[in-house]
Amino acid sequence: MNVSFQSTGTKPKSEHGPRARTRKLMVTTASRLMQSGLTPSVSEVAEAAEVSRATAYRYFPNQVALVHAVVDEALGPILKWKGKSRDAEQRIVDLFDKALPRISEFEATFKAALRLSLEQGAQERTAGDQPRFTRGHRVELLNDALAPLRGTLTPGEFDRLAQALSLIFGVELFTVLKDIWDLSDTQSSGVAKWAACALVRAAVADAARS
Repeated sequence: MNVSFQSTGTKPKSEHGPRARTRKLMVTTASRLMQSGLTPSVSEVAEAAEVSRATAYRYFPNQVALVHAVVDEALGPILKWKGKSRDAEQRIVDLFDKALPRISEFEATFKAALRLSLEQGAQERTAGDQPRFTRGHRVELLNDALAPLRGTLTPGEFDRLAQALSLIFGVELFTVLKDIWDLSDTQSSGVAKWAACALVRAAVADAARS
């Protein structure tokens, strides 16, 4: 989806047991609500999951922590992706092939998280003690995908390319291509990969000329 989506919720010490099951129930319930287009508060998720508010806030002290956890769950296998090819363009295509179907599958969830980020960004400061919702996994993923170009591009050129690619890697691309251009998921992914490859080639060509 700066896609860091680092989770700020407290994770259970064990993957099993009542604490793990309660946390899983909270995340699953929040995910269901976000997939329906909502950006629920901790209290709203507690009510929907039939968990006491006191219990819910022990796992997720605020809405941002909860949304981070849901987004990390939705990203799932994307976060484990590592580039294998030595060719940066191929690595970018591989990353997009891995990530875009998953982003499309959980499009409503990522849009709900984006809405929270935009709403907070529209305010001069976050009300009360609520932390800001920050995003950044796409930075790490794109830096990995472009790693073969670190010896070809200057640090500034490398960062500029990663920044340009971040504009077409995330739920935002579906917002533009599906909602405005009425493209399908497959068509949207095709446009994104074409643009990404064009950016990589242009960056390498610019570096060669300079």
